[in-house]
Amino acid sequence: MLTARQKLAALLTLCPALLAPLPAEAAGRTADRAVGQARNPVVLVHGYNADPGVWGALREDLRAAGYTDSELFSWGYDTHRSVNEVLSGQLAGYVEEVRRQTGAAKVDVVAHSFGSLVSRWYVKFGGGSATVDHWVSLAGPNHGTSTAWACALWDQACKDMTPNSYVQKNLAAGDETPGAVKYATFWSNCDEVINPDSSVPLTGAQNTGVGCLKHNDLLGDDATSAGVRAFLAS
Repeated sequence: MLTARQKLAALLTLCPALLAPLPAEAAGRTADRAVGQARNPVVLVHGYNADPGVWGALREDLRAAGYTDSELFSWGYDTHRSVNEVLSGQLAGYVEEVRRQTGAAKVDVVAHSFGSLVSRWYVKFGGGSATVDHWVSLAGPNHGTSTAWACALWDQACKDMTPNSYVQKNLAAGDETPGAVKYATFWSNCDEVINPDSSVPLTGAQNTGVGCLKHNDLLGDDATSAGVRAFLAS
């Protein structure tokens, strides 16, 4: 049995250990939790003639990185029925609902292809510069694509994607990346839909070439996903 003096000595030995700094690994986990608590919800915006199902791979990667389903939102919309301004207004309403549900002040937006134009219009003209923190474009026709002429005569979304369209001119006017939003684009030099390839990068954005990938392959590419996740964490 310990004497009173031995008990006191043991207690004095234990106290510094309890008060010592956390090991680096444990401290890192604590920091990760703090970052996670401040993480923005992510709104995924699909492209032309698609649906929210295209985001399966990226959603899995985001969940593996610590996001919960309650932080991931995939907006679905009909690309054939409305002009860009109307779709952007619908996106604005969706973002407000996400903010209401989550209590978040801002969201991060990741868009593919035509979704880049819809979400950029929201950021530039629809109030999104105050509610979007990070904006990401995967293979977006940000300066138009000549392939859209194939359906531009009967489809408004295709018309919006043609070079020098009303939408393209307005988005390019003045600052391409306005406000305090952080912008990033990811583009391929083998994209069969975006022509020219240089249509994707934006002045003022973090522009990343992903190598030789087809248009939809960016949605499931591991390196592209890693780049997106790193950017959202910046």
